Amino acid sequence: MKQSFATFLFAIAAATVLPAHAQLLPQAAAADKQPLDRIVAVVDESVILQSELNEAVRSVQQQYASDPSQLPPIDVLRRQVLDRLVLMKLQIARANEQGVRVSDADIDKAVAGVAQQNKMTPEQLRAAVEQEGSSFAAFRKQLGDQLIVQRLHESVVRDSVNITDSEINNLLASPTYKAGEVHLAHIQISVPSGGTAADIQAAQTKADQAIGAIKGGMDFNAAAIRYSDAQDALDGGDLGWRRMDEVPPAFVDAITTMKPGDVTPAQRGPTGFHILKLVAQRAPGRQVITEYKARQILIKPSELLTPEQAQQKAQDLYNRIVNKHEDFAKLAKENSKDDTTANAGGDMGWFPQQAWGTAVAQQLGQLKDEQVSQPFQTEAGWHILQREGERQSDRTNEIERDQARQAIGNRKAEQAFDDFLREMRSGAYVNIVAPELRAPDNTPKQDKSS
Repeated sequence: MKQSFATFLFAIAAATVLPAHAQLLPQAAAADKQPLDRIVAVVDESVILQSELNEAVRSVQQQYASDPSQLPPIDVLRRQVLDRLVLMKLQIARANEQGVRVSDADIDKAVAGVAQQNKMTPEQLRAAVEQEGSSFAAFRKQLGDQLIVQRLHESVVRDSVNITDSEINNLLASPTYKAGEVHLAHIQISVPSGGTAADIQAAQTKADQAIGAIKGGMDFNAAAIRYSDAQDALDGGDLGWRRMDEVPPAFVDAITTMKPGDVTPAQRGPTGFHILKLVAQRAPGRQVITEYKARQILIKPSELLTPEQAQQKAQDLYNRIVNKHEDFAKLAKENSKDDTTANAGGDMGWFPQQAWGTAVAQQLGQLKDEQVSQPFQTEAGWHILQREGERQSDRTNEIERDQARQAIGNRKAEQAFDDFLREMRSGAYVNIVAPELRAPDNTPKQDKSS
């Protein structure tokens, strides 16, 4: 199972279901399984224990149990996982400073989502976690930490990203604008914030080594796991499907001349060196959808109207419309409690079938033009629906603008959060205490902003 590329602000739901791949095994281990523990890293005012690192490494190894050859040597893997844990500690600390919290109910919902994605009940998920020798309490804590980080992410993006109509117009009018979608994978070799010429040269050398390994026959995903230091490195660097307008402009020209399976040379970017693989691509099509025009009457239960009385009132109105041929619009103005349509005689305008929810969509599919539905119930109350028409609508331009807005937002969000992480990391105190976990060319690693 693999974590998909995040689309940040525009794809984040209020009730998050976390990706399934990393959730069956917690990163935080139960310390009582390690009679002798030690501190392997100090991160500002917190520490990372050997037991935490061991469990996180074990989780990654089990994720790739079917093909362990994709993993780098164990010493490299430990350093990669430790870097991920350091970044997680820093994000959790920053979120705590900003008052970001998650409730037990939020974690319960996340657990239920993970269970559903793995085709289990929450009870079966708990048994599976414990069968692997892990603590379910630690598993829940990991989910809670991921939710906290996601909310921190939302906060950073929300405060940093603004999109104007002019930006959308400029993107669509740009000669570099490309339609269609591409499935990409990437390897990122980062240069530290404020990196020296030696840092840049070291990153270039590592990128050259990655290119050499790929040309020598190494699978791109395996090379990403071994060489990339992006957050998705241990997922093989897979970015999933992205619209061409979401791809950074610096890479668009290279991608448009590539065929599926091709790999770019190492390209210098603002944060380091990048290697891209075009996995697949698909052309855009016209976006034609079915739209319906309808009217509705909504009767809501209230302090003065019991649920039974609301149902009876809806039935009475239905009889007046169908049997006594009273005007639907007039009755809607007089009786409907839907604030958005009542004053317009219940007119809902033209809309896609699912725009008003599943129950309305189901009725639309069953009715003929001018036909009135029997009263039906939703969470809002009792509805009477009159279908007035059906048409095919070309929404290509509208959808294209929505996609351009999302692409600009995603691009800005990625850059904003990457800048946030780099700044946070460069200003943190990080001391890798265990010598074997330091990068081969590093002395004891301590970062501290003045």
